Amino acid sequence: MIPTLAGAGSATTDLTAADLRRIVRDAVRVLPPRARVLAVIPDKTRDDNTDILFPIVSQELAALGASRLDALVAQGTHAPMTDAEKRLKIGAGAADLPLVGELYDHHWDRASELMTLGTLTSSEVSSLSGGIMDREVPVQLNARLAPGNYDYVFVLGATVPHEVAGFAGGAKYFFPGVAGPELTHLTHWLGALATIEHVIGRIETPTRRVIEAAADRVPAPVIAFTSVSTRTNAGLRTHGLFAGDCRETVRSAAAISSQVHVRYTGRRYPRVVALLDEHYDELWVGGKASYKLGGIIEDGGELVIYAPHLTGISTTHGRLIEKYGYAPLEQVREMVEDSDELKANLAVAAHLAHVSYAGRVTAEGRVEPRYRITLASAVSEEVCRRVRLAFTRCDAVDIEAARRDPDTLVVEHAGRDLYLVAPERSSA
Repeated sequence: MIPTLAGAGSATTDLTAADLRRIVRDAVRVLPPRARVLAVIPDKTRDDNTDILFPIVSQELAALGASRLDALVAQGTHAPMTDAEKRLKIGAGAADLPLVGELYDHHWDRASELMTLGTLTSSEVSSLSGGIMDREVPVQLNARLAPGNYDYVFVLGATVPHEVAGFAGGAKYFFPGVAGPELTHLTHWLGALATIEHVIGRIETPTRRVIEAAADRVPAPVIAFTSVSTRTNAGLRTHGLFAGDCRETVRSAAAISSQVHVRYTGRRYPRVVALLDEHYDELWVGGKASYKLGGIIEDGGELVIYAPHLTGISTTHGRLIEKYGYAPLEQVREMVEDSDELKANLAVAAHLAHVSYAGRVTAEGRVEPRYRITLASAVSEEVCRRVRLAFTRCDAVDIEAARRDPDTLVVEHAGRDLYLVAPERSSA
């Protein structure tokens, strides 16, 4: 049984721990005695309230007499966290956890740790994607979600604008969070083909429809706890928490996220200096600086990603990214057509196009990136050249001078919020 949608929130709300507890308590009342629960949780690349919410869930389940609470990290293809990082993520040591068992990593590329829950047929994929893709794909998930292992699955996740699904949250914590490679590759490439400009910051997207259809195959009942939060100088502020069905909670949360995570500049800038948020320690996730700022950069302009803490391109996918390099979607599609290696790694192909953001056609008829990306980080000049990014030293970036320049926008904690020129007008 899934509880009726419960929760509260708005752009101006600041939920307390007591508020969160009331919402959790109302939602978990449907659980049977001695229930076994698996919580799917975010990894360290997400800045959210899991360290507050997970202890509340643990305490409320213990009070109900639940028998087990384990956690599975929805890390997608990211590198696993250390034990210390996982314990920090769930609030261990800072709060009472009366009911907590194992903390599991997800290994997307280990067939022995995956199960298949049927397939999405090519006709289903075509219908769900609006005809953008029409290939059959197996629905593979972490085997810990197999029938009989748990009585309920909880999804503890935050909602922010996202380049692949439109908004993070809900079913995205299954696909790609704890999914196998095939659907992970398909959804990322689908997001790229739908184009980042028409996906990010929109709730109803081709990728959303595909991942929600796939999530319908999860055998255990799923209760989503979907939150919206922002980081201020005073700490983390939770604007909303919704509990219930994956579809309903993410849409309720996205309505708030679209107000607190989207900023409007009223113009485009020739130059944007992105001070990359420290949660992003490699460009696989740090590419969000381009995803979320590309819409406000002028054609022929420049994005400077300033990230002294960023040490690499990608632990998991670095070899392929360095081999093929970032390029506009039109060029990446050609590379995919000519490369069986990229055909088998469409999530990487999508990343190449997403970071480049968009192309433009020159007077000579060539497609080139709409703006230049310069990386100021711990990544070497040689690697930057291989991935087709410009390089500069961190000490060569004069941030204070950039702040004084009316044609340069300096963005703090880049990668968190989505920047657009103006709100989209209703067609009504």
